[in-house]
Amino acid sequence: MQITYDPDRDILQIAFNSREVGETAQISPNLILDYDDDGLVVGMELRQASQRVERPMSVTFTVGQADLDKPPI
Repeated sequence: MQITYDPDRDILQIAFNSREVGETAQISPNLILDYDDDGLVVGMELRQASQRVERPMSVTFTVGQADLDKPPI
């Protein structure tokens, strides 16, 4: 996984793997997902990141249990 923050453009990009992007879709304002040719999500882009992420130039990585208390989709 590769995380890149561009402070000049205020864009946070996360590449989940190195697969080639086949399609890009805007999911909501300033949230873009990249898909491979099989339809799997391979990356995410968050624009105006500093307005949505507490500290876009800082990353905390934790291994543990996932939060399963989110509302169903």
